[in-house]
Amino acid sequence: MDRVDQKILAELQADGRLSVTELAERVGLSLSPCHRRVRALEESGVIQGYRAQLSPSALGLTFSAMVFATLREGDHQAVAAFEAALVPIPQIVEAQRLFGEPDYLLHVITRDLPAFQQLYDDRLSKLPNVQRLTSTLVMKRVIQDRSLPL
Repeated sequence: MDRVDQKILAELQADGRLSVTELAERVGLSLSPCHRRVRALEESGVIQGYRAQLSPSALGLTFSAMVFATLREGDHQAVAAFEAALVPIPQIVEAQRLFGEPDYLLHVITRDLPAFQQLYDDRLSKLPNVQRLTSTLVMKRVIQDRSLPL
């Protein structure tokens, strides 16, 4: 990956809806070489996809919590079962496995506190192999969806 590829990535991170023509102009390439580079970045997995960024609050999703999960056991089967159980819960918008304790950090978004409480009681507390769940509420999103440093 050279400097031109990095410019392409920076432009696409800022605006994934750029046409190849606009992108080529911004990075100083002609259309064909720019298109080839974008396809190569996609095929190599550097560019994983394109999506719209949505406003949670505009969609009525105004409650955000970080849930820390500690598992009873850390063997492969227990970890796999826990991770598989997270996938069908759409309110978990990000899940990270951590070193040390706790074992996982889950970012959960819901309409409001009662919706979070119901999710917590009905689904989160019943996740397999959970020893302890600890939640903290998000007061304010200071940095979000930041572009990767290139």
